[in-house]
Amino acid sequence: MPVTPPLPLLKRVAAGVWTVAAWSAGLAFTFLARIRLPGEYASAEVPARLLYQLEGLAFITVATALVLIGSALLRRRPLPGLALLLAASVVASFALSVGEIPLAQFLAVDVALYFIAAERARRTGIIALTAALTVLAGYLTVRVLFGWNVGTSAELAVAMTAVIAWLVGHSVSQAREHAETLIATATAQAVSDERLRISRELHDTVAHSIGVIALQAGAARRVIGTQPDRAGQALGEIETVGRETLSGLRRMLGALRHSRPGHSLRPAPGLADLDRLAAKTTDAGVHVEIQRHGDRRPLPPEIDVSAYRIIQEAITNVVRHAGTSRCQVTIEYRDDELAVEIVDGGRGPRRAAEDGGYGLVGMRERVSMLRGSFRAEARPEGGFLVAARLPLSAGAR
Repeated sequence: MPVTPPLPLLKRVAAGVWTVAAWSAGLAFTFLARIRLPGEYASAEVPARLLYQLEGLAFITVATALVLIGSALLRRRPLPGLALLLAASVVASFALSVGEIPLAQFLAVDVALYFIAAERARRTGIIALTAALTVLAGYLTVRVLFGWNVGTSAELAVAMTAVIAWLVGHSVSQAREHAETLIATATAQAVSDERLRISRELHDTVAHSIGVIALQAGAARRVIGTQPDRAGQALGEIETVGRETLSGLRRMLGALRHSRPGHSLRPAPGLADLDRLAAKTTDAGVHVEIQRHGDRRPLPPEIDVSAYRIIQEAITNVVRHAGTSRCQVTIEYRDDELAVEIVDGGRGPRRAAEDGGYGLVGMRERVSMLRGSFRAEARPEGGFLVAARLPLSAGAR
């Protein structure tokens, strides 16, 4: 149950909010640059004749309205939203009487280019960048055709900021895709490792069953002529062991035996070892309360081992992540299944369990291979719940 850190501010705030903030900052800078600030002999820019007149203020108002509408559309329809932002940068430039679209009026477009490149398909990002550069070039072209002065150098600098914004957004998109690929690869590796662990745990059971079958078959062969009843008993034992082993192998289909060099094969733990696990966990500072319901009886080895491993992993997650001093384990022996539930009252994860760590992936894989059902989720009243239902074989029933 990993504790997920909160999203960074850039992700929590919508793209439209950032574009409106960028437009507001650019507009404030535009007016500040046209007044004499403390320490200056004159303002950085000469105010245009229209700027403080009704016509100029109307241009600024219309441009701001276009920005607000375009920012609202940016998440659902990014290209139309960007088109409105570009139109706003052109309309605002009319009131300034400048030979190019100033950078301050293009900041909102740069922010939009970043988000489009970071969150949308590559084709959409390229179209957005092309549209922005086309508007910049078109603005200069119109002024040249009318014989007005143009600021080519300043416009090239604005175009460069647009390209940089797109490149940064595209890099973020590629980094996210790479991270998703790594997560998918790591998850697949975790599933593969869990299957290998399951197959190792079954090794002792299968080897023991085959050994029993061989011994019983040898005994039956020796006494079949003189003690037919004893031979029949041995053959019945062979049938029982064979059916139980085949049942376990069918449920574990796909888990291939692959022992690492130096790996010692020892009996796998089961529910009989649960009290010892609870004692060790209690010594570590988390009290584990175990409740058992139903008639306790021998279980198929793969069910016994998997139930123990699920409880062990869930308790380990409580110790590491829950931030609580106690948890409760409930085991219910039903007629056709074994139900296991682990509950704690800790803080739990901050997002859905499906996005959790590889321990949950391993538990889900175990249950899936046994054709059971698995749940891992935050509880409405607080804490976390892990629950598994493992169907029993006919022999176990």
